Amino acid sequence: MTRPAPEPLPTPETKHEYVEAMFDAIAPRYDLLNSVLSLRLDSSWRRVAARQTSLKAGDRALDVCTGTGDFACELARWVGPRGEVIGTDFSREMLRWGEPKVAKFPNVTLQWADTQALPFPDGHFAAVTVAFGIRNVADIRRGLSEMARVTKPGGHVVILEFNRPKNPLVAWGYGIYQKLMPLIGGLISGRRSAYAYLPASIDAFHSREELANLMKTAGLHSVRVTDLNFGTVVIHRGLKGNEK
Repeated sequence: MTRPAPEPLPTPETKHEYVEAMFDAIAPRYDLLNSVLSLRLDSSWRRVAARQTSLKAGDRALDVCTGTGDFACELARWVGPRGEVIGTDFSREMLRWGEPKVAKFPNVTLQWADTQALPFPDGHFAAVTVAFGIRNVADIRRGLSEMARVTKPGGHVVILEFNRPKNPLVAWGYGIYQKLMPLIGGLISGRRSAYAYLPASIDAFHSREELANLMKTAGLHSVRVTDLNFGTVVIHRGLKGNEK
């Protein structure tokens, strides 16, 4: 039995507009579907990734592609009331649906911004993060360069993202799960195409090694890779500054 053809992905020229429109459309059901499709494990993945930022009380942090602000709120717990977290996204609808959530965290603000052209000065943040969003950036190299640019020397860039598991048995089971994503996502959100894009974008995304090399090209070093959830979720952490 042959595997169905992969879902067509937007071209590099149309990806930016396609992804923005897609997230605007699914924003009302985004948080619910994250919980359902991750079997409610997404919060634990963000907690692990937040620990890898090495943030301290009073620090300033940035979470790009923040969606409705879940990771930004997690980072707020690390920087404390004297710290500051900014969550940016280019989907205004995602930010709008996130506002009630971040209202519980006085040190978190949401702001419209394109990860490919961040409106912040060089070295402004102690850590810059992205959770399940870097693969949606039209020009990933440019996005990573911007994330590194606004990170202070000695600060970390932390990427939490889906990837392909290395274990063949896990990969087989994950492949079956990926085929169910459009059905489940379509039933809950009414946007089957958006949740067909998800597994297709994971399949087309860079390998662990390729993403680590892209981070190094962006000016980061000491890149560390941590597999979660049997290798279906991966954390990449890179350090900004001169390598010693």
